[in-house]
Amino acid sequence: MSDISELVEIMARLRDPETGCPWDLAQDFDSISPYTIEEAYEVAHAIAGGNMDELRDELGDLLFQVVYHARLAQEKGAFAIDEVVKGICEKMVRRHPHVFGDETVADAQAQTLAWEEHKAREKAGSGKESSSILDDIPLALPALTRAAKLGRRASKVGFDWPDSVGPRQKIDEELAELDAELPDADKHRLHHEVGDVLFAVVNLCRHHDIDPEAALRDCNNRFQQRFGFVEKSLADEGLSPDRASLQQMDALWERAKQSGG
Repeated sequence: MSDISELVEIMARLRDPETGCPWDLAQDFDSISPYTIEEAYEVAHAIAGGNMDELRDELGDLLFQVVYHARLAQEKGAFAIDEVVKGICEKMVRRHPHVFGDETVADAQAQTLAWEEHKAREKAGSGKESSSILDDIPLALPALTRAAKLGRRASKVGFDWPDSVGPRQKIDEELAELDAELPDADKHRLHHEVGDVLFAVVNLCRHHDIDPEAALRDCNNRFQQRFGFVEKSLADEGLSPDRASLQQMDALWERAKQSGG
């Protein structure tokens, strides 16, 4: 039976200066980071597909990324994998006093609030000063996810609408501003206004407890499925999309929608 120590040893051999892999030896934090993000998305993809074998494999790939970064840090004399494991264990115990201590929480929502309070206390006690409550929201997050986090964080200090009517009206306001730019179609201003519309939609999602990133992923999947139906239907008639009319494709698209695709 394998454990994480075997993976750590494999990583050490890959990075051995004399006998290691030339590709692995050429990597650093910056070059590996995109792979780490990619593996996290592949885990999410496996979860969405409900394939446990695929999920097992993708979790292994993601774990390898953690070991990789820890090895790079160890080589710099910063920390090793043992410290990573120790740190997350201590954090989980510290942030779950209702499990590992005497405190109680009423439900999952109350625990979410308690978690944020623990984070705030730890941040205050770390001595790291921040000029904004938004500073620690990672820039590398997907834009929709980051927009939702920005909105939630601002909401905690009262910068928010009392209900979903406000963000819905904001969407109309931003769409009107977008429409005003369309006749001239200045790319810079259009870019700005499209961003405002998307941010307003994310705020509406937040008020209805909808994950905008997940909603768009589902929409992407529906588009792919419906367009696949269009392609197959055209192929059955000896046609391809580039040889069919827009009216033909629209009619097939509506059939795909009506069939629940």
